[in-house]
Amino acid sequence: MANHSKSRSNVFNDINKAPNRAMIRAMGITDEDFEKPFIGVASTWSEVTPCNMHIDELARKAKQGAKEGGGTPFIFNTITVSDGISMGTEGMRFSLPSREVIADSIETVVGAQNYDGVVAIGGCDKNMPGCMIAIGRLNLPSVFVYGGTIRPGKNDGEDIDIVSAFEAVGKYNNGDIDSDGLNKIECNACPGAGACGGMYTANTMASAIEAMGMSLPGSSSNPAESPEKMEDCIEAGKAVLNLANQGILPKDIMTKKAFENAITVVMALGGSTNAVLHLLALAHTVDVELDLDDFERIRQRVPHIADLKPSGKYVMEELSKVGGVPAVMKLLLEKGLLHGECLTVTGKTVAENLAEVDHLKEGQNIVSFEKPKRENGPLVILKGNLAPEGAVAKMSGLKIKNITGPARVFDSEKEATEAVLNNKINAGDVIVIRYVGPKGGPGMAEMLSITAIVVGKGLGEKVGLITDGRFSGGTHGLVVGHISPEAQVGGPIALITEGDLITIDSETQELTVNITEEEFAERLKDWTAPEQNIRGTLKKYARLVSSASKGAITD
Repeated sequence: MANHSKSRSNVFNDINKAPNRAMIRAMGITDEDFEKPFIGVASTWSEVTPCNMHIDELARKAKQGAKEGGGTPFIFNTITVSDGISMGTEGMRFSLPSREVIADSIETVVGAQNYDGVVAIGGCDKNMPGCMIAIGRLNLPSVFVYGGTIRPGKNDGEDIDIVSAFEAVGKYNNGDIDSDGLNKIECNACPGAGACGGMYTANTMASAIEAMGMSLPGSSSNPAESPEKMEDCIEAGKAVLNLANQGILPKDIMTKKAFENAITVVMALGGSTNAVLHLLALAHTVDVELDLDDFERIRQRVPHIADLKPSGKYVMEELSKVGGVPAVMKLLLEKGLLHGECLTVTGKTVAENLAEVDHLKEGQNIVSFEKPKRENGPLVILKGNLAPEGAVAKMSGLKIKNITGPARVFDSEKEATEAVLNNKINAGDVIVIRYVGPKGGPGMAEMLSITAIVVGKGLGEKVGLITDGRFSGGTHGLVVGHISPEAQVGGPIALITEGDLITIDSETQELTVNITEEEFAERLKDWTAPEQNIRGTLKKYARLVSSASKGAITD
């Protein structure tokens, strides 16, 4: 830092801190090291998931970079859970709460150890927002590094991924493939380290964080198993020291315009609905006023230009080959859709960074401004008497824009899944899955398992699905999540009965049911919140968590 007297770690230079220094010296720290800023390297390494199984090596590279940049770095770990592994099980309830555990644990370690700056490295979906919420709370010089995307799997010459495996279950149940075909997809979908390969939640949030200015240019699209990813980490370690020397803090970077840049890139890439939840939560953390109307305002002017899974053909690795997120941002800046004056972790502005970036490479038509997939963004905010506080749908790659049909009501994902697998859901139905919101789940579980089975059974554009839970970035179809208020607090979705006519309309942005206010009031008289047999982490989470329309925050 330019003035070490301002360093938090300078507390250890006090004569009375000899015992503290004695413990630090046990780790090989010298007199010279005590004169440098202490940098925490928050690693989400674990053998829980392929998304994170390589991050130990990345953390060591970040430590190397911080040392070369003039700091004294220390690696520490936090948790991760795998959405893909817990999907469709009771374990999925812990996924969104893990975002808060990650944030709390990074904040706790950095606060307790008096570190001067942070490099945070994340792989799976909740790592990104969890790390960023901690960075926002701490407001110390910080850089986020994404662990990177997985390579696509191969099956009979075709690119496949984890969503292919989920959808294959529906195809098998439908008799379209046999057990050997299902097994081939299972064994080839995930070939190594890295997060799920399409524009799912991990790649979406990594792109959003880069667009916001909190990651180095290109780091969100560099693959997990690449020399470029190693270099990302080394440079991130150096960048933290540069930020410290310039006195640049996260709140200087994460302004309202920076969030608008992030939303713009998410819309252009066709990102996950989870981006809405996580960006709302992060904005709250850094005291930026952001709400669902901001997403809708930006959606109206930003076209969906990237042909990326789940609503397109390509995966993140292919995007990296034609210039990655920086090249997409350069295009958006030239079209007048980004705030080029926003500051970034390079110490330069977005426009200054992008001036050094090449244009998108010719060839594969992965990104096309002239022939967009949609004239405006795919993350549509819906409201109506079923969702007075709002709901979120991803309307990309769909031929059907609306549906009105009878409600098929389920109080759990398991019950709904059994109904689909047993052919009890018909074309024209609207599946309702409730009591799975932030408080009701608790934990607001993702619904990739059931939505993939629906697609696999050929019902993807023939039925609707609404829930107060949420969806994986890999979900596609006529589905609506984040319905607020949720069922557990007596929201309208709790009062629907079998056969009520529900309308989902992405063009008028309505989510309604043919029930009058008077009928809702009568039904509410007979409603009581179901008891929850929970304790520990989930009980604390259920007590603290806010509505999804506010980002499901706990602070």
